[in-house]
Amino acid sequence: MRQRIWQFLVILAAFGVVLGWRAAPAARAQSPDVLGALLVEVRGLRVAMEQMASAGPRVQLATARLQLQEQRVNALLRRLDDVRANIRNTEEEIASMSAQYRQFEQAVGDVPNRAEVEQELKSRKAAMTRRGADLQRLQVEEAQAGQEIAIEQARWNDINQRLDELDRALTRK
Repeated sequence: MRQRIWQFLVILAAFGVVLGWRAAPAARAQSPDVLGALLVEVRGLRVAMEQMASAGPRVQLATARLQLQEQRVNALLRRLDDVRANIRNTEEEIASMSAQYRQFEQAVGDVPNRAEVEQELKSRKAAMTRRGADLQRLQVEEAQAGQEIAIEQARWNDINQRLDELDRALTRK
């Protein structure tokens, strides 16, 4: 982009030099209105070149921001996938623990050493309670990750819209 701008400037300068040599005798014969119009045109070209020169860095900055935002969204999506996998594993563990607990409950009447089985039941119930708390924590984390993803995707959309606006502005000129 910068190279194109420099090429344009060099061509414009060469064009100006050629016009200057050819127009020098004719300029004396032309009216001041033509010189004023040329001056306005040259100023307009300068403004256009300055806008083009400033557009390049703005586009690069917006593109870099878009890429960073995309990386953030992807990292959050990976985190959400991990949390959901942990939720599934925890739910499976709780289901397995619950099935084992029911088996132990049924076995309480058949075992001669009932105190040991009751102690095991208490231990298993405490473990299920802990895993239940872990499951609730993971579900809260899942909801938070979903909210963060929505926020970051909105930012990504905003940056993308800015790039679209820059593109439209550059194509109009």
